[in-house]
Amino acid sequence: MRENKVKRTLYQGGVSLGTMVFEFNTTGIARLTAAAGADFAVFDMEHTGWSVETIRALMSTSQGLVPMARVPATEYHFLARVLDVGAMGLMVPMVQTAGQARLIVQSAKYPPAGRRGAAFGVAHDDYLDGDVTAKMRSANEETLLIAQIETAQGVENADEIAAVDGIDCLWIGHFDLTNSLGIPAQFTHPDYRRAVDRVLDACRRHGKAPGFMVASPDEGRSALTQGFRCLAYWGDLWLYRQALSEGIRALRTSLPAHG
Repeated sequence: MRENKVKRTLYQGGVSLGTMVFEFNTTGIARLTAAAGADFAVFDMEHTGWSVETIRALMSTSQGLVPMARVPATEYHFLARVLDVGAMGLMVPMVQTAGQARLIVQSAKYPPAGRRGAAFGVAHDDYLDGDVTAKMRSANEETLLIAQIETAQGVENADEIAAVDGIDCLWIGHFDLTNSLGIPAQFTHPDYRRAVDRVLDACRRHGKAPGFMVASPDEGRSALTQGFRCLAYWGDLWLYRQALSEGIRALRTSLPAHG
């Protein structure tokens, strides 16, 4: 497995910047993302309806960046299969307990660290021959595992989740978290802010990277100041709509007056 530069950067205390992809499952989207300067892209399966076959095609055309996938649930057949088709990292939603975090690690890691099923000379190792032990060791070292904290129970157990060996990043799902707290989309509410601080504290205590998706450079700068080190700058569909709407509005204001 090739070197996961995002994982290396995060473990050295650095910051990694990327984006999320929800809509444009094209052969060019990863290369466009890399050309824009992103370190990684997270391709979403939770809210898009994309299948493992779709992820397989996206992984095979993901040159120049670290391709990851957000699976729909903590289930072995999602976690292991997405890795087998070439994902270099997994984002798992609604992680609420240390037991769930351990299941993620066990499903994603080869023995002795986990129980991922063995298949070599396939997509995840570029169809190449080689030493199987070295391949397993490399995959275990390079795969990035992200646990999303997006419920009140997840926040309550954040310290225990962060303590699980093999979990690399705790990522706050802010909309779901505010829903769970009974304060939908109230991101300035004291309860939400306390929850965020608790997750950040857990990450600091256990040497894990905190992650977040931001919708603007200003929001991103604020998140960096808070201590987040793995940031996704929004998602493809919203970035496209924003850029197009700004251009259309600008052109409409330049139209000559009639009459």
